[in-house]
Formats: sequence, C-alpha cells, structure tokens
Amino acid sequence: MGHRLPLQHVTIHGHEVGFRRAGDPERETILLIHGLAGSSKTWDSTIDDLAAEYDVIAPDLLGHGESAKPRGDYSLGAFASGLRDMLAMLDVASVTVVGHSFGGGVAMQLAYQYPHLIDRLVLVGSGGLGREVSVILRMLALPGAEYLMPLGIPGFVVDRANDVGRFLGRRNIRSERLGEMWRAYASLAGAENRQAFVKTMRGVIEPGGQTVSATDRLYLAARVPMMIVWGDKDGVIPVEHGIRAHEAIENSRLEILEGVGHFPHVEAPEKFTASLLDFMATTTAGPDDKSLREVLLAASNPRTVSDTA
Repeated sequence: MGHRLPLQHVTIHGHEVGFRRAGDPERETILLIHGLAGSSKTWDSTIDDLAAEYDVIAPDLLGHGESAKPRGDYSLGAFASGLRDMLAMLDVASVTVVGHSFGGGVAMQLAYQYPHLIDRLVLVGSGGLGREVSVILRMLALPGAEYLMPLGIPGFVVDRANDVGRFLGRRNIRSERLGEMWRAYASLAGAENRQAFVKTMRGVIEPGGQTVSATDRLYLAARVPMMIVWGDKDGVIPVEHGIRAHEAIENSRLEILEGVGHFPHVEAPEKFTASLLDFMATTTAGPDDKSLREVLLAASNPRTVSDTA
C-alpha cells in the first residue's frame, strides 16, 4: 500500500470538498471516484503507481469522507455537476474517469452530462448497469432503516473493531475485502454521515434493487475508449452486469479478476493498476470523430416513408 497523500480542499458553492492529488499536472489526468460510503482513501494502494505516469485526482464526494455533508441534493446529476465544477476550479480540461460501484454511476452520469470532459471511461464493479444488488443494501433502503443504523453502529464498537483490525494487521492477518467493507461501515458512525449515506443510496436503490440504469444509453459510451473491471467473486453487484455491458458497448475492454470481490483496486491492486496503465497506454484520449447528434440519430434508426414502402 502506498503512503496516504495529504488531503487538500477546494470550496465549491460554499461547501468544502476534499481531494487528494498526485503526479504531474502537465500530464493526462485520471479522476478516481469512490463508491457509496467510501472516500478517496479507497485508492491508497493504486494512486502512487498511477501518479508515476499521470496526474491523479481522487476526491471525497460531498457527504463522504472529509468533504462537507450539507442537507441538499445527493442525486447522480448533482454529483456530476459538482465534479465538473471541481475540475474547473483545478483548471483540468478533461479526464480519464474511473468510477467504482456507486462511483461508476457517477462516472457515467458525468460522461452523459459533460461528454467534453471525458477522455476515457473505466467502470469498476459499477452500479447503474442492472437491477440486482446485495440484500444488505436493499434492506438499508427500507423506510426507517436510518433510525436503526445508530443502534447498529455505536461509536465504541467502531473504535474497538478498529483496534482489533490494527492488532491483526500487525500480525499480517488481513483481508483487504473485509477491511474495505469495514472502513465504509465505520464511516457511517456519525449522524451527518448516515443522513448523507441514506439520501445518496435512496437516489439509486430501493428495496427491490437498483432504480437507476444506464443500459439504454450505453451506446453513447462507445464514443470514448472504455474498460470494465470486475471481480468474479463480487457479492455486492454481480459480475454478469459487467459482462452484459461489455457485450452492449462496441470496442469496450473487459477485465475479470479471478478470486476478487467488490473492491478490485483494494484486493488486487497490482493487477488492477497494471490493467489501467495498459488501457491508458494503448488507447487514444477523447471522443471519436462522430458528433453527438450523429450518434443519437444512428441509435434512433429513423425509418422514412420510402423505407417502409
């Protein structure tokens, strides 16, 4: 694991947004978007290797990590707009956007709303590609679940579990998958964090599963180089979602990591980073030559009177 970069802050619309940045700002930029209840810390094992060749930015989304947790809009569109504004503040013209889990949904929304910002799109165990999602997340979407969460995550339990984690870590007894899941779980111990988590989650998940789907617009993603990364043991979002998306997107690249769960960048950071660096090196940044209008018209496949005669 690489060293943890210091957190920087930028104020956008009166709210403080935390981010970590490494590498050369004169090079191509990679934007790393974490998942639900996560933070920029989730990229600790990969950011140093990526920064050796690229400019890398990993934000804490609003409501997450050390960014502000205002009462407000936690929709995918709001997150995409916030990232657009952050990139403008940092004077970054375009990015290769890498989104994990919920962050994959944000990445796709960013690409849909602001296609001029996107050089490449990388989805990692991404949400927004199908209905199925883990039972735990569907239970947390039930009405009133937020009132039970404080009982399930008392502060002393978080502190004690962190002590146990450090004890096991010193003895080289570790599970990266469980560690990352615990870090996300423990982040919900504060009331503000829980409120932001519930608002964010209910924007994309209901008790029956995921409510937001990009599958009808996936063809738009083919305008830029795209890679899909998934663990074949993902217990949160099925790997079949990634396979179906790959089949639907012409010229996309699919990387399935054996024995890996929902956190490829944490569980198998060397493989994940190698795949991403190879993808960056072997693709050309930016959209293809077709205009957005051409792509939309081709997809609509209009039929004229002469066609039907």
